[in-house]
Amino acid sequence: MTHVVVLDNDEETRATLGEVLKQHAFRVTSISENRQLRLVLSQEIVDAFLIEVSYDDGFGIVRSVAKLTDAPILITSGERTTEDDKVEGLEAGASDYICKPYGNRELVARLKAAIRDRTAPKLERIRRSYTFSGNELLVHQRVIRRHDREDVKLTTAEFNLLSAFLGAPREVLSRERLLAASRMHSGEIVDRSLDSLVLRLRRRIEDDPVKPELIRTARGVGYRFDSDVAYEERPRLKR
Repeated sequence: MTHVVVLDNDEETRATLGEVLKQHAFRVTSISENRQLRLVLSQEIVDAFLIEVSYDDGFGIVRSVAKLTDAPILITSGERTTEDDKVEGLEAGASDYICKPYGNRELVARLKAAIRDRTAPKLERIRRSYTFSGNELLVHQRVIRRHDREDVKLTTAEFNLLSAFLGAPREVLSRERLLAASRMHSGEIVDRSLDSLVLRLRRRIEDDPVKPELIRTARGVGYRFDSDVAYEERPRLKR
């Protein structure tokens, strides 16, 4: 669902805009203060912003948001808006400048157009954890966590192999693909090493490594990760 952040210091306006956008299948986060913006950006994927610029440094807020994200920014402003105001807002990084009074249909149409026509690269997403069959992989720590056992730290090769499986659940992965994912080189000796690595990984995540339920052997081809996988992600802010 497309996520829009509405920044406006008027509670009634925030509520009204939120209802309008929700009726058009947007997910809305409404905030009243500039300092809340960075917190939202660090935790959520945002597809567009509606920012009211009646603040003391309204265009400065737009400028700071534009430095952090490629999501389109639409400025909303009062009736007494000059051409200079519009130019300053657009130069600050806004994709559009909407002056009051405006109709709800116009606002939604211009918002959709800004999202559709945005040509900048999409905001990069970072996956920070995966969950599967009672296990959780914490990506940055390279740790397997489970409530009924101690945390397990993975080696680089184990982590790379598990990441390959989690990225393609229930898909048969060839030995060549898994070798590449594990950053091993092809060849008879290291090919056998793949089997040893799979065995080590099974000991990390399987209830019974002798009778594996997660990492299944696809004879003559490779292996298949036989579990549903969910993941949590967060945005990477621009530097």
